[in-house]
Amino acid sequence: MKKKVLSMFLASAMALSIVACGSSNGGATTETPAATTETPAATTETQAEAPAAEPETASELTDGKFADTRKITVEIYDRGNDGGSDPENNMYTEYIKKGMLEEHNVEVTFKKVPRWTEVDDINNLLAAGEAPDICVTYSYPTVLTYAQMGGVIDLQDLIEQYKADTPNLWNWLGEQNMLWDKDPKTGEVWALEGRRAEQQRIVTFVRQDWLDKLNMKAPTTTQEFEDMLVAFRDNADTLLGSDASKMVPFSTSYDIGWRASNIITSFMDPKITDKEYYINGFDDRAVTQAATKDAVKLLNKWYNDNLMWKDFALYGSGDTTEDDMIKAGYVGAFQHNWDYVFRNGEDSINSNLQRNVGPDAKFVAVDCFQNADGKYAKWLYSSAGDRKLFFPTTNTEPLASLLYLDFISKPETIKYLQAGEEGVTHEVLESGAIQIIAAEGDAIQNSGKNIDYTITCNGTYFGDQKLADLSIAYGYAGQDPELVSAADKISKADGLEPKNVNVGVIEAEAGVGDTLSAKRDQVYDQAVVASTADFDSVWEAGLADYLSAGGQAIIDERTAKWAEYFGDADMLP
Repeated sequence: MKKKVLSMFLASAMALSIVACGSSNGGATTETPAATTETPAATTETQAEAPAAEPETASELTDGKFADTRKITVEIYDRGNDGGSDPENNMYTEYIKKGMLEEHNVEVTFKKVPRWTEVDDINNLLAAGEAPDICVTYSYPTVLTYAQMGGVIDLQDLIEQYKADTPNLWNWLGEQNMLWDKDPKTGEVWALEGRRAEQQRIVTFVRQDWLDKLNMKAPTTTQEFEDMLVAFRDNADTLLGSDASKMVPFSTSYDIGWRASNIITSFMDPKITDKEYYINGFDDRAVTQAATKDAVKLLNKWYNDNLMWKDFALYGSGDTTEDDMIKAGYVGAFQHNWDYVFRNGEDSINSNLQRNVGPDAKFVAVDCFQNADGKYAKWLYSSAGDRKLFFPTTNTEPLASLLYLDFISKPETIKYLQAGEEGVTHEVLESGAIQIIAAEGDAIQNSGKNIDYTITCNGTYFGDQKLADLSIAYGYAGQDPELVSAADKISKADGLEPKNVNVGVIEAEAGVGDTLSAKRDQVYDQAVVASTADFDSVWEAGLADYLSAGGQAIIDERTAKWAEYFGDADMLP
């Protein structure tokens, strides 16, 4: 009955949120979610027996186990990898299921959600009252939206109540990540933040074999990068022969704000204040940052000079057209996640290039976009916040769910999920470093470093930081460790780490995340493909539409919240 009532409520609230999407507060409500006033039954019982006595868990667990088997469902991304393993049933899910039964008497079932439409799918599952007990998303506005509808459990009491039974979770995430999203006034904790073991984001990749053919050195400045693109365009016959018409000097995707991040950052004021970055930083694609327009104007120039992929805006998330084009050998340069060309073993970009083009064909990382101070500045991930882990109010097993997060945060669990079995998925080198090798069948990892299972850990860790540092260059099956190491170093050079500005919930952010993301991409894409003469008007019109759809309301509320908590200060301590 609870699920049915909640489903009807969420569906109605979701519809109202969509209708209100363009309002000044972004469709957010100020109603206190039902979840914030609910007290777990175990809490009430223990308080009645001994108000300030021992932990709640004494009546529920014996040696860490439930007397009766509990059952939970856990979200797992389905990336649709050709030849990959079944995300719900493989070597790693079996390890987790067996461990949770043996250690906690908890039966785990995985529920797959398509990675590239995860926000829409979680929205639908939450509205239907059918979401997994443990949900994962990169979108905090999604969590906030449903929290304000009464569809998400407030974890503030639960994580403290069961702290003694989740030592691995607390040791790994630390108070910073456990309480990253804690409201400074109400204390509400709608989600826990996974921890990033690696902070690298974006690097620039160029074809080393093309540079060699043209007797060119790797670019070290923006102008040299542009000159290189011109050389690729003008020497298409030399570089591609009969496929010269397929030449793409510089490739990108519809997601310009991510894929051109280092270019955009190079235009930003090196002395940007914490205040300015925060107020405009609700979208990590930087569309409202002051200097972004200038960066996009450069991309517009390149596009109109036939230096960019003409069809980049036509293909959405999850589409493989661009990757196929890169693997076929038609692309000279692109920006992407720092390890993108090394991922997926034999199906990696560099492995495909060597098969399709020749043994010397490869992409290498370069650093060439300098800011006004001459630094190769690039925004890194925060060392703290990552994916958001939350429990819908349809979750009737919050302790079992916390024990799950604790189990996957154990050093030995992280090591197994990331490294697998020796001789099957990895080898141990003389130095002690773990070298990942190509796997088959159920041992295939569908995501880099198996991050879809290590949801509290993103990046190489292997249960030990020293081992991770030793092994990171060997973490990609069949790839040159020197190229990986070089990309790793470049991705962190002159890195900038964003700060956590905790001023509580920004009401205007609720309910508008999907709308603003779509409009943001349109702003970027339409401005890049506009004629040179129309660039300014297209950019201004698109940005105005973005701001009127909720962006300005968020900026205004963030400005007010900053003043409330930090007064006239421009920088955080």
